[in-house]
Amino acid sequence: MEVSNNYSTAKLWGTSVKKVSKSSEKNKWKLTDSLKEKIVELAKKDAQDNVYMGNAFMNLRKMEVSKVAPNRAALIGKFNQSMNSGNMSAMKEVEKADKKWLCILFGIPYEAEFQGEGTGSAVHVYNECGEEVLTYTEGVGWQEKETKAESQVHSALKSTYYEAFCDARKALNSEQRTGGMNENIMSQGNFDMKA
Repeated sequence: MEVSNNYSTAKLWGTSVKKVSKSSEKNKWKLTDSLKEKIVELAKKDAQDNVYMGNAFMNLRKMEVSKVAPNRAALIGKFNQSMNSGNMSAMKEVEKADKKWLCILFGIPYEAEFQGEGTGSAVHVYNECGEEVLTYTEGVGWQEKETKAESQVHSALKSTYYEAFCDARKALNSEQRTGGMNENIMSQGNFDMKA
């Protein structure tokens, strides 16, 4: 994708306050008590199975993170659809970072920035908070960038899981040690001193 040497930016912030507020509400995720309980159950099961962060927890984590994540697949799909349309005049407009085409491609409330030219060119897509969510470079393709909201959800879930997993492992180790000591006491009680 050839683009001029300078940065071209088109801001696509929502003209409707309603759209922006819905997006802001989406980013307000909370670790509920029921979710904590579910994580503790999964951590206990994983501790018994001697597996750290098993598939069930990973699926739960993925689902919870998706609640605050931008729809990157839709953004990529819109861009790829435009690239594969064969409409070169439309692509010339996109390369120039024309606001109308960027709105069509990325939708409100995203902002896109085209940078460089030739093989060094890139497309950067930002959310309404100004955080980069996607980058496209010609040699590499699309790369996802984690938002602060996604990082916070990952962190909250992983720390809750870690604490529950450690507690479960301690409890299991304690049970094993206590069980082993009880077996020794039982075998010593059966020891015949006369022999």
